[in-house]
Parts: sequence; C-alpha cells; structure tokens
Amino acid sequence: MPRPPTGLDRLAYTASQAARFGWFYSQYRRAQRRVSPAMRKADVPEGMPTTRDLLSALFELFRTDLANIEAGHYAMPPDMWPRPDRVLRTNRDFFRDLSAVDRRRRAQSGDEIFRRTRDDDLPYPRYFLQNFHFQSDGYLSDESAAIYDYQVEILFSGGADAMRRQALVPLSAYLRGRSVSQARMLDVACGTGRLLGFTRDAHPLLRLAGIDLSPNYVAQARRRALRGLSAPAFLVGNAETLPFADESQDIVSNVFLFHELPPKVRRIVAREMARVLKPGGLLLHVDSLQTGDRPAFDPLLGFFPQAYHEPYYASYVATDLDALFEDAGLTVRSHTPAFLSKVSVYAKPG
Repeated sequence: MPRPPTGLDRLAYTASQAARFGWFYSQYRRAQRRVSPAMRKADVPEGMPTTRDLLSALFELFRTDLANIEAGHYAMPPDMWPRPDRVLRTNRDFFRDLSAVDRRRRAQSGDEIFRRTRDDDLPYPRYFLQNFHFQSDGYLSDESAAIYDYQVEILFSGGADAMRRQALVPLSAYLRGRSVSQARMLDVACGTGRLLGFTRDAHPLLRLAGIDLSPNYVAQARRRALRGLSAPAFLVGNAETLPFADESQDIVSNVFLFHELPPKVRRIVAREMARVLKPGGLLLHVDSLQTGDRPAFDPLLGFFPQAYHEPYYASYVATDLDALFEDAGLTVRSHTPAFLSKVSVYAKPG
C-alpha cells in the first residue's frame, strides 16, 4: 500500500492539479480558436451542459482523486511537475498537427488510414484503420503515440489521468488481503501504458502485462516502462484473440477501448477477457459515460462523435453493459461515474 500523504503532499497535489488544469484548459481554448467550429450553432443540441457544469464535474473528480490517495488506494501522481521543455515540445507537436486534424474534421474524413493501406497486407481489422479523433496516422505511427496522451489531456482539460486512476480503487479493494506477488493483471488495449504505470506505483509486486494492437503505442509504453522498476510486459496483439491461457489472469482491465469497437466486436472482446480471467477474478472497465448516467451530460454524448470522429461511439453509449458482460459469463459489481467516464466492475463467478 502506498504511504499516506503528508500535509505537504496534499498541498503539492492541489498546486500541481491547479497548474495542470490551467495549462490544459488554456491550450484547449487556444486550440478551439485555431480550428473551425465542430458544429453550426443551429445544429447544437438543446440542453448542452455549460462550461460551469463541466468544470464543476472536473473539480469533483480532482477532489475524489485526492481522497483516494489519502485513503491509500494509490500513490501520488508520479509526474505532478513535468519538465517544462518536454511539455513545450509536445505542445508544439500537437499544434503542428492541429491544422491537419481540422482539415479532416471539416471534410468529415476519418478513414485516411484505410484508404492509404487497403492495398497492403496489414494485420489490422477494418474498424481499427480509422483516424480516431481525426488525428494523423490514427494509432499507427510513432508521432501519434508521442502526442496521444497530451491530446487526450487537452480534450479533458487535464482530467484524463485522474479518470484512469479511478480504476485503482476497486483494484485496491480486490487485492486487500491477497498475495499480491502471485497475482497477475492484464491491461487490454493498454496504449502507451498510463494505467499500468499508475498500477505499478501503487502495487509494485503485482505482475503486470499490457497488450495493444498498435506496435507504435506498445513501443512508447515500453520506453516509458524502462524509467522505473518492475517493468510490465508489453505485447502487440488483438483483443479479439488474446494470446493468454484460459483462467490465467486475476485482473483484466481496459480503458477507453469499447467505444472504439463495433458492437459485434465488443461481444467477442468481452468473451475473450472473461476467458482469460480466473474464477473469482475481476474485470475493470473504464470508458465513456453512457446515456442516462448523468442526464445533464446526455446532449454532450451526442455531440462528441461528430466532433471527434468516433464511428462506434453512439452505439456504445446506448449499449447495455451489464447484459454484454453477463453474456460473457461475468456478474456486475458496481458502476461509478468519474467526470466524463465511468468505472464498471465485473467479476467472474467462482
């Protein structure tokens, strides 16, 4: 268990998150001034949440994040004070790409990857060959991997990592009283390894692995993991056919994966994750809010896929998650909203 934070730690957290929010929110506003509107004013859905509503929910997330640290669920964020030169370099790269992102959004062109590679024998399913968020190269370049986390933090005004960390609360409860050094956790669609990094800081003896379909994002995750001890094992692979034995994992997690999968594939991936879970094992599912979770935010959920090219998002927010995972053999434990995300916990009977 991480050491309890001191008064100085709490002050450092508050100051760093305030600085983090101020920076990313200002860059979000700056980016909005540089691109064309995502939607005409006449087409904006009625009842869209106000900026005040969204900021109130974001600050609630930060308060919850600190309370979870104080409760010992996970450690203080390791990068509260990033190096300014690295931040400025990544910020420069983000804005360099922004004009291309805006061009695709204006043209509603989100399948450049597919059109560019369809004649090649690439080991990727069609649904993956998208310019998700209209970003250059989709998930298939080192440049995309280098700025992805920064893009997401700008989108959520500095709240993306705090949303990810909420998965560590049920993880902490599950591991309490268990032999952590004998437990295994697999993060499916691990991306650049952010969740596994936070998990390693909180539970350094837990045996960790991550898998992602993008070799570029896995390479980025490996580079980051080398900066610490007990590096997770990272693999390139498809969540539809996980290269792990039946009942080999105590915990399986996924973050922001299912809203980028077609409905049929969601069912396949849910069954694969259930297959590799041990009886009594835990599934930690973190993804977008769904319709009705926070009714005041429902209009925003309808706006998001148009503004950021998420072709499977609308079907995801209407999906019955409990039915999806129950069909895979799992039982629901809890659902906890966290700003614009939701942590859902399922267990494998046994």
